[in-house]
Amino acid sequence: MNEQQQSRPRVRVAVVFGGRNSEHAVSLMGAGSVLSAIDRSKYDVVPIGISPDGRWVLATDDQRFEIEGEELPSVDPAGTALALPSGGGPLVALDAGTIPASLGQVDVVFPMLHGPFGEDGTIQGLLEMAGVRYVGSGVLASAVGMDKAYMKALLASAGLPVGPYVVVRDRDWRLDRDRVLKDVEALGMPVFVKPSRAGSSQGITRVDDVQDLERAVELAREHDPKVLVEAAIEGREIECAVLEWPGDEPPRASLPGEVLVEESHEFFDFSAKYIGSDMALSVPADIPEAVAEELRAMAVRAFEALGCEGLSRVDFFYTPTGHLILNEINTMPGFTAMSVAPQLWAATGLSYAELVDHLIQLALHRPVGLR
Repeated sequence: MNEQQQSRPRVRVAVVFGGRNSEHAVSLMGAGSVLSAIDRSKYDVVPIGISPDGRWVLATDDQRFEIEGEELPSVDPAGTALALPSGGGPLVALDAGTIPASLGQVDVVFPMLHGPFGEDGTIQGLLEMAGVRYVGSGVLASAVGMDKAYMKALLASAGLPVGPYVVVRDRDWRLDRDRVLKDVEALGMPVFVKPSRAGSSQGITRVDDVQDLERAVELAREHDPKVLVEAAIEGREIECAVLEWPGDEPPRASLPGEVLVEESHEFFDFSAKYIGSDMALSVPADIPEAVAEELRAMAVRAFEALGCEGLSRVDFFYTPTGHLILNEINTMPGFTAMSVAPQLWAATGLSYAELVDHLIQLALHRPVGLR
């Protein structure tokens, strides 16, 4: 390293995790992996936690990030409070009874947040207002990607195949429940009932009997007053990750992988994903080469239809008749080293550490504001 390189300040990355939603622990797990993988010789790193009550605090690398048994990790709200920088200015610590202390310039934020109040365009809008660069999709793509009802409508308008579904809005459920239940019954059984704006398989129920519909909707409504009911689709679960590429190059799709879940789980639920070792990922998926290429092209089309940036994971069903049905796109997928999207990129030739670096570099070279 020459003298000029030694004197050049390192890029400062703020990794933000936690948040005010049911995916708080999932966020911490991903952040722990990012903090372990990020190149400290290249980047200065500031870990920032958002507690369940919404308090922003300065965290440390020794914060517990992993699930221990069935005990979920959480951000301690008792840490040093922080003020968000404006216009890329210095991050400021706000300890009670002391003079605010500058923690230095933040060059880019890595928002390792999932679910509402993080993945849904809210923090993206906050960072845009503050003029701070960040990893991942912008406000619109994040918001649409979080709301499965609007996501499916937009994907369908782009000519991509989606399965039958019914949106259960709060007002309709309260005032016209019988009509809503008839609309759902018309989908046929079984169905999957899920919060429209949640992730990590939180609040999802497979319903095989009409008598169980109301209970399933009420469970989903504990996470979101807007509920999505999807007709069950017979098929193998195939997933593909999409990554933005620098300059004018188009986004690239990873090798597709098949999610294999033990029979003890009715579907790829929270426990299978994060608590047990009840799932495996087969990469590349054992599907015909022509189907794999079609799936990868569809994944890129979905990424571009929503106007995504950075990365996304696109989930499909491959039916026994040989058709591909697009289930959903996730604009900030689970991001531990063993999560699906990083595993797909590792199999495609991009290691986890390289993936983290790639995303930071994309964010650094992307302008803030309209683009």
